Amino acid sequence: MKKRNPYLTAGLVMTGILTALIVMGVFWTPYDPNAMAAGPKLTGPSLAHLMGTDSFGRDIFSRVLKGAGTTYGIALCTVAVGAVCGTVLGAVTGYFGGIVDDVLMRLGDVLTAFPSILLALVVISLLGPGKTRNVILALGLVFIPSFARMARGTYAGLREVNYVKSARLMGASSSRILWRHILPNTWSVLLPALTIGFNNAVLAEASMSYLCIGVTPPDASLGYMLSESQGMFMSAPWYALGTGLTLVWMVFGVGLIGEGLQRRGGGEV
Repeated sequence: MKKRNPYLTAGLVMTGILTALIVMGVFWTPYDPNAMAAGPKLTGPSLAHLMGTDSFGRDIFSRVLKGAGTTYGIALCTVAVGAVCGTVLGAVTGYFGGIVDDVLMRLGDVLTAFPSILLALVVISLLGPGKTRNVILALGLVFIPSFARMARGTYAGLREVNYVKSARLMGASSSRILWRHILPNTWSVLLPALTIGFNNAVLAEASMSYLCIGVTPPDASLGYMLSESQGMFMSAPWYALGTGLTLVWMVFGVGLIGEGLQRRGGGEV
């Protein structure tokens, strides 16, 4: 019997707990996250306010639930856009090759030469800040090249293996070979990459909101809440700690899942 994978188990437990709290926050929070004077201003954690209150008297725990949900949702959508579009481009170019492959990969090299957050800032400045869909689109476009390059390398390495040659000789179409024969054999590479992409998206969204060009008030976001708490860290450290630890929990849990998947795929325990 194989030994258990502690990384995968711990990551699933941590992410499951946070996801359950986020889902709860969609339907119920102890207080309205945007309600002013829900309690006294800048009070510490208590039974009434588990994470204390901010400078407007808003319940920090309620805002953390909403902010974590916002960050979590943006990260999921960002990874979905980048992974789907990047995998399709990488699969086609890696399998067929040719001039299209050269052009797209050189374009990808140009995009990856710039810091991802800088490219996202450029896209946000063109689309307009403050809208969630613009943040998702900006980060999704930035993540496409990395997924495309990964998928291209995987498909290029598998296009001449025996089961692909057999499918080709039996008359299988290129689309069937791409998505029915090769794609299922790329999950060992794609799944860990998805977890890394998710964490990068979480940190990118938090960075943009911290700079006040991502999700804007009155909507809650972990990055913007960290920006708010920066000026009162000495007088109300629970604000920064509650928000920051939630962000760390989210990234660390998904990171453990990725590590567990890599060890599982590599035959490690």
